[in-house]
Amino acid sequence: MSSNKFLKNLLVGGAVAAGAAAWAIKPRSFTDKQRNFVPSVPNAWYAHRGLHDAGSGLTEQYLVESGEYVARARRMAMKAGYGDPSVTTSIAPENSLAAFAAAAEAGYGIELDLQLSADGQVIVVHDPDLLRVAGDPRRVADLTYDELTRIPLFPNDAPGTAVASALPGADDPSSVVTPANAPAGYYQHVPLFADVLSVVAGRVPLIVEYKFDDNAVFGPREEELMEKGDALLQAYDGPYVIESFNPRAVQWYKDHRPEVCRGQLSWQPEINGEGGVPEWAAGLLVFDWLSRPDFVAYDWTGGSSPQVRLARAMGATAVSWTVRSSHELDQCDQWFDRHIFEAFVPER
Repeated sequence: MSSNKFLKNLLVGGAVAAGAAAWAIKPRSFTDKQRNFVPSVPNAWYAHRGLHDAGSGLTEQYLVESGEYVARARRMAMKAGYGDPSVTTSIAPENSLAAFAAAAEAGYGIELDLQLSADGQVIVVHDPDLLRVAGDPRRVADLTYDELTRIPLFPNDAPGTAVASALPGADDPSSVVTPANAPAGYYQHVPLFADVLSVVAGRVPLIVEYKFDDNAVFGPREEELMEKGDALLQAYDGPYVIESFNPRAVQWYKDHRPEVCRGQLSWQPEINGEGGVPEWAAGLLVFDWLSRPDFVAYDWTGGSSPQVRLARAMGATAVSWTVRSSHELDQCDQWFDRHIFEAFVPER
């Protein structure tokens, strides 16, 4: 009798745990989508940080296909009016106006990252500092937009470079000073989000990520970015969706702009990793109850995970990030509905 009771309790406990997990992961309801006229994630290939010839993903690991990708980025950027064949350094570095123009010319959707400058401008840049993309170790949050316009991205690097050459004194951020004048010749810099929207002009869909240093924090500066970024998007006449690793940012859209298609970004961290248990739990999508996302943007290696499969089965669109070769695409394609890509040219 006791063994039967134990088995019954075990089954009941398992059912309760499964039900709780399903409730936590559950995306926005179909009724809510209908009531708010929510669009789906547009069916497109999304160029990660624009179609770029320097930056993210252009590492030796992907050399087999990245050459064609880099050449296409440069060709499309020049077609859009950026640079010319005489430019031997980067024409369209990641998250630049040229990279976004190149993606639009090629007909690709665009994934990009929003942050705030020191003077409260909404800018498009991924990392918290400029070391990887400009060789400048200073934090973006400590630089005004005016300063950013005088700091070229990948200023001395050949096309196809993944990491910019470090500036003199880069090992000591306090010794690096912004030039008084803009550099001579062609270059790209961290752009305003407003200028990016003007360049894209509704030609291709956008996946807009709200980017934060610490996804466990949501204070006044995070609120400021949400409000200013959303104000620009409300004035924009073109298709877009929003996403963030920070569940509170996605929840902000749930509370303030329910008509916008929203997505939860995540990946599969180790439980003993740098972010500890909270980051591991976020990877299991257990905070989706806060935001009830319309789509889940997940590391391409985790598409077959139970949490992504469950979210997709319950109606969430699954978006991969970031696929960097046709081989990776073949491995994950069955698990995802949309793809964010770079370093190779996907078949249309």
